[in-house]
Parts: sequence; structure tokens; C-alpha cells
Amino acid sequence: MGPLKKDGFHDECGVFGIYGHHEAANLAYLGLYSLQHRGQESAGIVSSDGEKLYSHKGMGLVADVFTSNAIGRLNGDAAIGHVRYSTSGESHIKNAQPFVVEYSRGSIAVAHNGNIVNAMLLRAQFEAYGSIFQSSTDTEIIVHLIASSKEISISDRIIYALKKIRGSYSLLFLTEDSMIAARDPHGFRPLSLGRLKGAWVVASETCAFDLIEAEFVREIEPGEILVINKEGIISYKPFPKAAYTPCVFEFIYFARPDSTIFGANVHAVRKKLGERLAMEHPVEADIVIPVPDSGVPAAIGYASASGIPFDKGIVRNHYVGRTFIEPKDAIRHFGVKVKLNPIKDIIRGKRVIVVDDSIVRGTTSRKIVKMIRGAGAKEVHMRISSPPTICPCYYGIDTPRREELIAASQTLEEINDFITSDSLGYLSVEGLYKAVKEAGASFCDACFTGRYPVDILKEAAPQLALFK
Repeated sequence: MGPLKKDGFHDECGVFGIYGHHEAANLAYLGLYSLQHRGQESAGIVSSDGEKLYSHKGMGLVADVFTSNAIGRLNGDAAIGHVRYSTSGESHIKNAQPFVVEYSRGSIAVAHNGNIVNAMLLRAQFEAYGSIFQSSTDTEIIVHLIASSKEISISDRIIYALKKIRGSYSLLFLTEDSMIAARDPHGFRPLSLGRLKGAWVVASETCAFDLIEAEFVREIEPGEILVINKEGIISYKPFPKAAYTPCVFEFIYFARPDSTIFGANVHAVRKKLGERLAMEHPVEADIVIPVPDSGVPAAIGYASASGIPFDKGIVRNHYVGRTFIEPKDAIRHFGVKVKLNPIKDIIRGKRVIVVDDSIVRGTTSRKIVKMIRGAGAKEVHMRISSPPTICPCYYGIDTPRREELIAASQTLEEINDFITSDSLGYLSVEGLYKAVKEAGASFCDACFTGRYPVDILKEAAPQLALFK
């Protein structure tokens, strides 16, 4: 069996934490369920009863990792959880989070969404002085920095550690008596604070609050650290102010449509992306169909703005796992067909507009176009609700190398010829910003423009091998 590799960006990670609830571990489990789209490789929960930390983690989906017995052993009224897709470090149980370590001042667990771009440099410095690492992820660097700090309080130790690192992070820490949340000064990744009766809740996305009926309070601010314990909640802002540059791809693909991130609803923004796309790239056609599931809101927006009817057109098999057994005899487009199948009665004889969120290598788009033609479409027009992807991400998203990105080396016409569509249109960078203006931020758009908010060549040169 081999991995089912998606020709596109891979989800990153999701974090969830709750403090002050007698069913903390059970609620953390439900929270991770809501964040499963952010990582399907491993899952873990660490809880605290005020005196000791309890941990359970494993490879696979949340439902596969946790049983009722496993959750029952996670004692206490505080817990943090993590779902992972590897953006730094290999796929292995030793890299599953949250990490738990014991050091001179007790125990601490950490769950991380993001990527530390100077991690390899820091790791080399620690190893030169004899430090031993148990994993190959950048998150473990944070633990070593905390343990090596000369500060007394856990909050000061975390501040010391975070001042040493560069890159993106939305973090949750758990000690015997406190839960701490932290977001990097640029605010690359989303992180929100909620309230469930007397308990505090923190999650990567607000959809996790909805499932457990928690109330959204506010986003944790860029550069903010929240310490939550029996005394209440204390906010620290210890870092120099930096430009607020949240990841725009959270809106395009990663976040769940029912979440509110960076001040705006994801579904509403994706519809606006489709509306702008229709204005920029109109074409005469009979039907608009999405590539499910992430292309659905943009296709609805495109259809609404263009006046061309929307229909489903393609059905996605939601029960495809991360691996499958390939047949010995070649089946044309097998990798796509196991996940997607056209509805021939809807497509046959029609001029079809296909809306997707992105094109990365182009191989999946090529197979989708040929599949739709095979279903009897007269014409196939590809429309992409984001600009051409020309650069990799170094801030917590698993992307191919630049030479693998089709738009980095080929023109629009060449890409159109490769995917065999009758026409191809990408949303412009200007159109993207008009669609996301409600969020009121200057986003990180490095994957489209090459403008990196944190200097990659300066900070990440020693570890660029991680992304090759």
C-alpha cells in the first residue's frame, strides 16, 4: 500500500484546550473531532488533575486513536489536544503531540500549530552542548528552551523561549496547575478563546466551540500569551509589535467553512472569492460545478455572480482513507476516481465551468478535466479561486518545492494546455484582497507573491532541507 497523495496543499495541525471542566478530556476529544480536517496523521490529548499529567496519543484519526477507556484514564479538569499533519519532521509516533516532558520544575505538555523557521539552527546549538532530542519536529525546540531558561515562573520561561524562535506558532501548554496559550507576533495561524459555563476553552477554529456549545469570546491577539489557572486569566504581550500577517490560505482552503477566523466567516469569504472570480474570468457556459469539498462555496459565488446555474456535478467519496490498495492492472485516473466521480446525467452535453481552490502541480486538475470530458461535457473551463501558487510556504503548511509548482515555471497558456481545459482563469491577487477585505488584515500571501513576512533566507537557511 502507498500513500494517497493529494496534488495540493496539505492540512497542517489543530490545537484544542480546556481548563476548569470536570469532563475536560472528553470535551478535548470532541474538540479534536471538529479540527480533524487540520490533520489526519496523529492525534493526542494530555490532561491534568492538578498534581500529575496524563497522556494518550497515537497515529491515525481521532476516532481511531481514542477509546472510551483511553479517555477515562485522562484524569483532571484541564486538557490540551492536538491533531497533526507533518510539516516539520517525519510521520512517526515519536512526533505525535502534545509532547510531555519532565524537567527541574515539574511537567509540561505542548501542542503546536505552525513552523519554527530557525529550529534547525537552535537544535544544532543545543546538540553541541550535549542535549538529546526525542523527535524530529521543531516543537521540541520550544521544550528545550523552556527547560534551559533561568526564569522562575512558567510564564516567564515560556516568554524567554518564544523570544528565541522565529516563524509561526499557535501554541497550547499544560502544566500541573495552568494552561497557557500563545500566538506568534505576526498572527500567522488562527487561535481563539471561548467560554463554556465556568471553563475556558482555546481552539484553532471556532467550529470546535460550536460542537461543545462553548461561547466564542475573542481571538487571541498576535503576540499575546494567556495564562489560565485557578486565579483566572492573565494576558501578557511581551513581544515587539510586528505586522499582522495572517495566512490568507486559511480562508481559501484550510479552515472549515463554519468557522470564523481573522474576524470573518470562512464560507462567506469563499463565496466572495467565487464572485470576484466570475467578474474577472467570465465565460459562456451551461453549468457551474465545484471540485468537492473545498471548491463548493466559491462555485456558489461564481454561479451567483455569473447567473449560470450551480449543480453538484462531481461526487466525493468521503470514506477514502490515507492509503488504499492499487490494482495490478492500470486503471486510468485511478487516484482521482477513487475519491471523485462525475454525475454523467448532469454533465453530458454541457459547457461546464469547474471551480477549484488551487492548482499546485497540475496533475490532479488534468485528471479531473479528462474525467469530466469522459462524462460527456462539450467544454470544460477551469476556474481557480486563488492566484497562481508560485512559492512554497515555510510557516506551517506542507507545500511542494518551488520547482514542483506548475505556476512557478509555466505560463497561463502552458498550464491550460497541460490540464487540457478549454480555458483557465485564476483569481488575481487584487481580487483576492477585495474578497477578504472584511477581515481587515495585510495577509501573508507569500505562496502567491514570494513576499515572506519573516526573512526565510536569513532565519531558515540551515533547515530548508526539511522542505525538499
